[in-house]
Amino acid sequence: MTADLPPPPQLGDPLDLTPAPEVLRFLARRRSTSAVTLGLPAPSDADLDTLLRLAVRVPDHGKLSPWRFVVLAGDDKGRFAGRLEALAQARGDPQAFGKLAKLKIPPLAVAVISAPKPAAIPAWEQELSAGAVCATLLYAALAMGYGANWITDWYAYDADAQAILGLVESERVAGFLLLGTPREPPLERERPTPAALVSRWSEDAGKP
Repeated sequence: MTADLPPPPQLGDPLDLTPAPEVLRFLARRRSTSAVTLGLPAPSDADLDTLLRLAVRVPDHGKLSPWRFVVLAGDDKGRFAGRLEALAQARGDPQAFGKLAKLKIPPLAVAVISAPKPAAIPAWEQELSAGAVCATLLYAALAMGYGANWITDWYAYDADAQAILGLVESERVAGFLLLGTPREPPLERERPTPAALVSRWSEDAGKP
């Protein structure tokens, strides 16, 4: 499913920002795919390279690249899930054990790691950039024709699970992107009405 994309622009190249109505049509119907419906084929190595190239083209105040990726594939992905299962079993936590199905079933997972850098840029802005990486990777995978789901779950926040993944103290899991080919189409879900979420600032705002 390798996408026919233009080559990466070179530093300093002028970029022609033209309207892209096909992107608007895609966003109007964008829907994540249930993780437990994802099977083979997974993105190829070439497709994954393309997806990651697109994912890093996100807003990044200070050009810090405050994120990194851990790819979980094949037998190594199974071993990672097995260590999480052992962790849940040792704690006698069947609920945590059961939640691992979302990670185990899809053939490929990419952990997006928020890795803030010491800088004048607030850590919160750097963490937001990691979230933007997750969203862009999700959208790119869907646009390429794969199924994709962005999850966290307990093993994104658990200190022992983070150690198994190889995180250091300053890092956090922004999300696990689960990738594969959907065995069934996702169904539309309830969406919020923007009008109920929008207010317009005026000079009276905040006044008693």
